[in-house]
Amino acid sequence: MPVRTAATATATAPVTTAPADFDALRRQDPEIAEVILGETNRQADSLQLIAAENFTSPAVLAALGSPLANKYAEGYPGARHHGGCELVDAAERIAIERATALFGAEHANVQPHSGSSAVLAAYAALLRPGDTVLAMGLAFGGHLTHGSPANFSGRWFEFVPYGVDAETGLLDYDQVRRLAREHRPKAIVCGSISYPRHPDYEAFREIADEVGAYLIADAAHPMGLIAGGAAPSPLPYADVVCATTHKVLRGPRGGMVLCGSHLAERIDRAVFPFTQGGAQMHTIAAKAVAFGEAATPAFAAYAHRVVANAKVLAEGLAAEDFAITTGGTDTHLITADPAPLGVDGRTARGRLAAAGMVLDTCALPYGDGRGIRLGTAALTTQGMGEPEMARIAALFTAALRAEGDETHRVRREVRELSERFRPY
Repeated sequence: MPVRTAATATATAPVTTAPADFDALRRQDPEIAEVILGETNRQADSLQLIAAENFTSPAVLAALGSPLANKYAEGYPGARHHGGCELVDAAERIAIERATALFGAEHANVQPHSGSSAVLAAYAALLRPGDTVLAMGLAFGGHLTHGSPANFSGRWFEFVPYGVDAETGLLDYDQVRRLAREHRPKAIVCGSISYPRHPDYEAFREIADEVGAYLIADAAHPMGLIAGGAAPSPLPYADVVCATTHKVLRGPRGGMVLCGSHLAERIDRAVFPFTQGGAQMHTIAAKAVAFGEAATPAFAAYAHRVVANAKVLAEGLAAEDFAITTGGTDTHLITADPAPLGVDGRTARGRLAAAGMVLDTCALPYGDGRGIRLGTAALTTQGMGEPEMARIAALFTAALRAEGDETHRVRREVRELSERFRPY
């Protein structure tokens, strides 16, 4: 995907175009067509700061909207339960080959429908109901699949949560080791949805080996940075790596599982037939496109720009009196407490959304309320750089303190910025 830059971006009218066959959709189902056009314009007319979102390339979108969506393909290449799979077999083999080459893995399963599906498959392959698992607690940034009682993970397994240091907000590896020795888990999960620093995968591996546990890396957030060489890889240390194919990786919504050849059959059987049925072949083809894009020098440069932008944005927010968790970031994401500005996370999210800046709330370690979580992947895809990050930090504060006409002024500035850097 050609990343836009200030030199090539020009102010344009709101997006009103779509794929060539969109006119047919508009004629047949104008109600849904209006929803799609409205969402297209919303994405282009505001700043997308949700850490889990990005803009795919037109090539990825083309694969997603291809006739491969029509094909039923239960099973794996060369061993399908339906006929006529010769070409979709080729698409899946390409996706597997590109994923293993990109990440240096011995085996890849590209069929999981989501990151949660990938984690479910890892658990199904390695664990049995009732087994003990050590994972980051939800209050510290753990995912729903890391033991939430509302999720299958918390119902099927005995999760022991670990956290972060109360002073620094950094992972407490001494606590992880102590809990592992005390509870002797069958598996240890490293990974988070809101921890902005790189995990020490080698330290996790040493702890897992000491207690005889599997090490599962949930790398959904940093996987695109790993692909671009902007973050360390868990592949040399983890038994299984689970990830999404969207977020920084900039592919379609979906998941994947990477592992060594000795676990390949167990992982594959855990995906199909144990947890999923027919593969989504249009999505798998789109994953292959994204893996191909991520193997280029241009993507590596993009991944490093994502991190550089996040660091500048975090510094800018800190200068505007936001309390930045861990004091900064190593990745694409930032978590912050807006309390010093007199608002909580939910109020901040609402005011920022009204000004055209879309982000999430998140748990604050050892805090009473909720903070905000934001990322720079989508903005960087649009071609924004460090000057824009500094401006956005100032707009955050202006939006949180604005009232009446001032809110409209901030919204106009956000719209002007978004018009200079269109996603497509």
